[in-house]
Amino acid sequence: MAPTDQPALDPRFARRSAGLLASEIRALFAVASRPGVVSLAGGMPAADALPTQVLARILGEVATDPTALQYASGQGDPALREQICAVMAAEDVRADPRDVVVTTGAQQALDLVTGVLADPGDVVLVESPAYVGALATFAAHGVRVRHVPDDGAGLSGPAVAEAAERARRAGHRVAFLYTVPNFANPSGVTLSADRRAQVLTASARAGVQVVEDNPYGLLRLEGEPLRALRAMAPDVVYLGSFSKILAPGLRVGWALAPAAVTAKLVLAAEAAVLCHSSLAQAAVARYLSTEPWGDHVKGLRELYWERRAAMLSALTAHMPPGTRWRVPEGGFFLWLGLPAGVRAKALLPRAVEAGVAYVPGTGFFADGSGDDHLRVSYSFPEPAVIEIGVRRLAEVVKSAADEYETGFDGSRG
Repeated sequence: MAPTDQPALDPRFARRSAGLLASEIRALFAVASRPGVVSLAGGMPAADALPTQVLARILGEVATDPTALQYASGQGDPALREQICAVMAAEDVRADPRDVVVTTGAQQALDLVTGVLADPGDVVLVESPAYVGALATFAAHGVRVRHVPDDGAGLSGPAVAEAAERARRAGHRVAFLYTVPNFANPSGVTLSADRRAQVLTASARAGVQVVEDNPYGLLRLEGEPLRALRAMAPDVVYLGSFSKILAPGLRVGWALAPAAVTAKLVLAAEAAVLCHSSLAQAAVARYLSTEPWGDHVKGLRELYWERRAAMLSALTAHMPPGTRWRVPEGGFFLWLGLPAGVRAKALLPRAVEAGVAYVPGTGFFADGSGDDHLRVSYSFPEPAVIEIGVRRLAEVVKSAADEYETGFDGSRG
């Protein structure tokens, strides 16, 4: 038999590859991009929030430096790490650049942290609901996810302590607690100062590492800023990103960690990618050192305040009785509870047919619960488009609720 006639081998996948599952949000992109469909699904920055002209100039400038086109340190550019410390200082986080690791977005930072801190079979405690990208990372690493009950105000010290103890009684090691304390994705909840102290105290007593993910912290639209968990406890692992305050396409994020963890993260980053984009790092460092980035962030707050106001106004005007939501103090998202009998996942095809897309709540729970909720984002569409999208969504929700009330399946198309 000639070599070209050899039968093809079936790949033998690693057991952990079973955790590589499609994201409900990514699967929606093709549908949400159809002509005429208003996407309230993706949490992308507004197109006019991206400083395209400034970045085009800066990228051209830094590309003339050969070092920006070469390999670099696995820990990240020293100048950028210093600038990152200045960005974190805006939320009272005091850091040493030696404890910062630059990553390809905060998503890779979370992947590296999970690989360094958690073994397959370990438990990670998360919020209810929790960021879908984090759930995907934990599943890929073979980590067990345990949702901490939410009483309406996010995590609490007693709930964290009970969840940790329950996991240990079941014979599982708790690797860490993962939380998005500012304007959480998808719930929009912000942990109060009292809750933050509770969670840190409970975690310390239980011997549980805290991982704080803070991509939205500078996008506060109302209320007083709250101290980051890392500002309250120096052993917290802190994840940050320029995706929401600069441009997601640059794929620049970071992790700030205690020195021992930082050393492991650098080794893990080098094993994964050798080094991160020198060009992107140089561009972000140049932007932060030469541009009024604080003014840019202030402009983002004004832009997203207007869009949040447009969504809240439209929800109030159009959504049927039984629909409920929290008003987020910042960030990109609202978490909508649906009227009795209406199921978000089954309703989605009808919504898309009506010209609007959202993310069903099932994507934010490891066990697939949450079907009585959905997530909408106000960050990308313009205010007039938000109103159109919410009106369309309200019509399909009302229709499904009416069908349920009259004895039909409230999700049937």
